[in-house]
Amino acid sequence: MQDLAFVSFEHYPFPPCEINWTDLYREPELVKHILQVWRDDGVPVNVPLMVTESNVSWALTQPMADTFAALWLADNAGSFLASGGAAFYHSPIQPEPLRSGCHGYSTYGNFVANEKLEIQQHTSQYFASQMINLEWVKHGAGVHELFPAEADVKDDAGHVLVTAYAVKRPGGEWSLMLINKDPSNAHAVKIEFADSSGKQAARFTGPVTMVTFGAEQYAWHPEGAKSHADPDGPTARKTLAGKDGEVVALPKASVTVLRGKID
Repeated sequence: MQDLAFVSFEHYPFPPCEINWTDLYREPELVKHILQVWRDDGVPVNVPLMVTESNVSWALTQPMADTFAALWLADNAGSFLASGGAAFYHSPIQPEPLRSGCHGYSTYGNFVANEKLEIQQHTSQYFASQMINLEWVKHGAGVHELFPAEADVKDDAGHVLVTAYAVKRPGGEWSLMLINKDPSNAHAVKIEFADSSGKQAARFTGPVTMVTFGAEQYAWHPEGAKSHADPDGPTARKTLAGKDGEVVALPKASVTVLRGKID
């Protein structure tokens, strides 16, 4: 084991014909669990763990093209890195035509293409990838610091509806990725930062960039071989004024990034 440079594995968590919305609530714990299983099975803590291929399921299924897939991908990547994963690769992403799968027509990739592989539309995972790589973290900018984050929004069954992932970017800016997995309701959240003792609180100050992608920006219409997205993006962007006690509304079924300085 000590001779290993890394350990890589694939992550395809859900049976293609059994997926339902509540599977989103399970994803962070599934990721945390499998990383711990590798360590319990003897992979040393100094050997990096890498996801080198992943998607919602191992076989084609309509939720891959729906908003479900965007929220799943953001939670999958965020929970993997927050739980100590070293490198995350999402694939496949290539353009391909729609094909029939469980529950309807869909695609594995980030694009919907015609038979000539010409891109016709973007899928929800394309926009989620932008949210992760361009809005939450800054690709190619240098070392980012990950910090624990949590939200206390739950439904009556005890499901955690909002998950949070916090990064300090190389320039000193703080970036939060917040995933509202409630398919029907927006949720208001108050953002606070605390030191390791949990006592010293800080908040966003000055301008805060808010970028959102979700059910209001994207909807998949299942129409057999003519299935399509409408609307098909783009993300929604605005600037907030960071103020003491600021409450931010997270739209239903959405991924939101908040980015700014703290006091």
